[in-house]
Amino acid sequence: MSCNTSEQQYTRMTQTPVQRLVVRLSIPTVISMLVTNIYNMVDTAFVGKLGNSASGAVGVVFGFMAILQAVGFLFGQGSGSIASRQLGQRETEDAGVTASTGFFLAFGAGVVISVISLLFLRPLVLLLGSTETIAPYAEDYIHYILLAAPFMTSSLVLNNLLRYEGKAALGMIGLMTGSVLNIFGDALFMLRMNMGVAGAGLSTALSQTVGFCILLSVFLMGKTQCRISVRSFSRKWRKILDIAATGMPSLLRQGLASLSTVILNGQAGIYGDAAIAAMSVVSRIVMFVFSMVVGIGQGFQPVGAFNYGARKYRRVREAFRFTFLLGQGVLIVLATFVLICSGSCIRIFRDDPEVIEIGTRALRLQCLAIYFLPFSMVLEMLLQSTGQKLSASLLSALRSGLFLIPALLILAKLRGLAGIQEAQPLAYVASFAVSIFFARWFFRRLPTENEGEEASL
Repeated sequence: MSCNTSEQQYTRMTQTPVQRLVVRLSIPTVISMLVTNIYNMVDTAFVGKLGNSASGAVGVVFGFMAILQAVGFLFGQGSGSIASRQLGQRETEDAGVTASTGFFLAFGAGVVISVISLLFLRPLVLLLGSTETIAPYAEDYIHYILLAAPFMTSSLVLNNLLRYEGKAALGMIGLMTGSVLNIFGDALFMLRMNMGVAGAGLSTALSQTVGFCILLSVFLMGKTQCRISVRSFSRKWRKILDIAATGMPSLLRQGLASLSTVILNGQAGIYGDAAIAAMSVVSRIVMFVFSMVVGIGQGFQPVGAFNYGARKYRRVREAFRFTFLLGQGVLIVLATFVLICSGSCIRIFRDDPEVIEIGTRALRLQCLAIYFLPFSMVLEMLLQSTGQKLSASLLSALRSGLFLIPALLILAKLRGLAGIQEAQPLAYVASFAVSIFFARWFFRRLPTENEGEEASL
């Protein structure tokens, strides 16, 4: 990329009105999130035709895929946030070193996870919350996922780097291609070739690998400011630890979410495969609803990181405020619709009276509580994008598991299945309350562009 083009990118990121910039960068990330989650829901619907045990396997493997995502986001968000701030400071060469280091660390971690998991496959699926009836389906599903693990973890790094550069549209191409191929792959392998749950796993593995190749080609063809190169990989522990520390909130968020899913499956499994299937379907629906807000937040992250690096602190404040309000408005509309149609939404994925009964109550409770989530999520993204490692990690841990896991264990013991349904909503509300204190702390410390300017939300 030429110096002239880099200068144009710098001007665009630091001078375009933040509202327009956030919306422009959010559109491709929102589309990517929606397409990915549509695939997840289609996958759930396909597998749901095979019975409650197969549906439960989706929820079990979903917990493992969250682990892969945790590793990918650890290095992707970590290297992306640092590289974006380096670009804001016009340190393009250093940004390339950061990007290359994050990419190869993620790929290597994916290889290690794949090998170890394949060696201990049955203990793995049981650890993830499988019952004896679900375990064979989970093994068939996860086998192919493991083969593609290195491509899945490193794809997340590539996508985050593109997003933090302000080129989310290029990342959208790779993600959307993979998701669309996944949907057609499900139809081909599961229905036409009668591979069952294994077909869903094979479809996911192939589509993720294709998406990886598309994303990598963007970097190899020189369409980015950050260049991926083996020679740029840094072996300095300080660089590696900086990337890991910056990405730690994402690791905690995804890792604790995975642990929470495992615990949820274990607690729900006491009430049979129908309970696991119901909570799995609810998780997919809620994730789809919230994916638009996450996409808007991901559009905000490069704006926050780049302008923080360029010391445009007023723009950081404006971008945060606008992103929160936009995300809150979108969520109110979507969550209210799902709240009203909860039973019908569950029935789409599994037309089983017991699954519908359990899932409907859980979905309604989560829709009511999810209204509190956008503020926490956008604030966490702001803290991570601006390099507030400790506070971002702590808030992420609280939101993703440290509230949810005790709530699950305590309420399940006190209120049985009803308590399992109520744990996630309670965690959402508790996270919002804590986020208010983090927000006050950050904005009081954030420098102002003009002396005497009052720092406020």
